Amino acid sequence: MSEALVLAFEVTWDPGLRGILSVAVGVVVLCGSIYLLLGTNIGSRLGFLVSVAGLSGWCFLMFAFWWLYGIGYQGSMPSWQVEEVVASQEADDLSQSALDDAHDLSTWDEIPADDPARGEAQASASAAIAGDDAPVPLYASESDFKVIDAWETGGKSDTFFNNWFPGPHPPHYAIIQVQAVQQVEVEFGEAPPPPEVDESAPVHSVIMVRDLGNRRLPAALLTFASLIIFAVTCSALHRRDKLVAERRAQAAANA
Repeated sequence: MSEALVLAFEVTWDPGLRGILSVAVGVVVLCGSIYLLLGTNIGSRLGFLVSVAGLSGWCFLMFAFWWLYGIGYQGSMPSWQVEEVVASQEADDLSQSALDDAHDLSTWDEIPADDPARGEAQASASAAIAGDDAPVPLYASESDFKVIDAWETGGKSDTFFNNWFPGPHPPHYAIIQVQAVQQVEVEFGEAPPPPEVDESAPVHSVIMVRDLGNRRLPAALLTFASLIIFAVTCSALHRRDKLVAERRAQAAANA
């Protein structure tokens, strides 16, 4: 037995096995010690119900805070998903796009250069078109092109009700337009000049849609599961108390 414990604690394979062992030891020590104390004082069955009710109630509160603040056990985060990449000679010519709304950019809102949302969209677009492993490998690296404009449309409006209450989420689209830069030869030891757009190169418009993800879904499911277990154990304890009270009343009447 001692050799098995030594072997278990010497395992250094991260993150899976050691994490499982840590959680298992924590559950046995913390939950097991509470059940042991309750079981020796009020009985094994009643002690089990009380310990499960206390644990599920505590889990319900913790998972509810996770759900409320979007922390703890999280699902997939919101991200931009590339729908298509359209090439054209003019930046405002997106007639070849499968998205009808993209045919007229005058109805879209231009994303300011200092908007953090633009940086996230540009990073997603660059990952989709730069590099050999990119889904649409148009450029060898991010230094081969320059972002010339960014647009967005759709999504929920920024109001108090929309920010704090769930509701329908209209599709949120973004377009990142890039163009190749001029290739220049740099002498050894000299700093390269600022990249300049090659006006003769085609404009590539990366059309993306916002995936809202399911960040709070795991915590919400755990909250409801803990609440159900807490309600079932509390109902069992209540029915037991009523039965004990009836038996005591019968015993007192027959005495």
